[in-house]
Amino acid sequence: MPGWCVSKPRFTMDEIRRLGEVIERADAILMGAGAGLSASAGFDYTGVRFQKYFSDFAEKYGFRDMYSGGFYPYETLEEHWAYWSRYIYINRYRNAPKPVYEKLYELVKEKDYFVLTTNVDHCFQKAGFDKSRLFYTQGDYGLFQCSVPCHQETYDNETVIRKMVEAQGYEIAENGELYLPEGRRPERKVPSEWIPYCPRCGKPMSMNLRADDTFVEDTGWRKAAGRYADFRRRHQGRILLLEIAVGYNTPGVIKYPFWQMTYENPMAVYACVNLGEAAAPGEIADRSICIDGDIGETLKFL
Repeated sequence: MPGWCVSKPRFTMDEIRRLGEVIERADAILMGAGAGLSASAGFDYTGVRFQKYFSDFAEKYGFRDMYSGGFYPYETLEEHWAYWSRYIYINRYRNAPKPVYEKLYELVKEKDYFVLTTNVDHCFQKAGFDKSRLFYTQGDYGLFQCSVPCHQETYDNETVIRKMVEAQGYEIAENGELYLPEGRRPERKVPSEWIPYCPRCGKPMSMNLRADDTFVEDTGWRKAAGRYADFRRRHQGRILLLEIAVGYNTPGVIKYPFWQMTYENPMAVYACVNLGEAAAPGEIADRSICIDGDIGETLKFL
């Protein structure tokens, strides 16, 4: 699109104050959230957190972040699921270290809201957001699917994921923290009997993550998509389209549709909170709020 509004300086109080006023006046809030929201909440995929849980994989393969290990073509399913079980457990079944999602919920819980997110870590629901107001469009770390897929169903994986991490030598504390007893090194494989296979065709299971055309849109996904479409139909008036920490990985899911919805609805306001990438097209600049800052820090002022 031609013409861009210039990103505002970080933590510009005028823009933050304006966003607070729009939230107060809005009849409805449609939130679109990307990976930066979970990063702000402490779900880092590099650095200390990566080394804590994946130092053995880093030592063998030279990985420097969790994403790299997730895409590596391991020779055996035993090693593949050793990596993925740790990855899933710490990013899906552990709470985020910082209460960013909880603060966001406090901000919008009294409003008519809906959340569209590309995040797959379930943090919204764990923070108290109503499940019926969430659409995890890219999948869920907590679900398996057939890798073919031979059918359009998904399967909860918490029980088997816990068994996999414990089979590698990890123990789970009362607070859910994953740790290794002193002096113990983790096994970089899981027992063959814990490898998940499709109950219908017998092929290996995979994660329910949108990576290619094998992604399963199960009944829950389709119902959530319907609720999202219904929310959009019902709110053609004073609505805030609040985009949070969305980059340009998959802009066609949240960013571009939010711009288009704002353009088509003269009563809509578009707000973008994103560290280093807060901008909007010139066509909607007069109804846009661009805050170049971390969402966790911004919420402190709101």
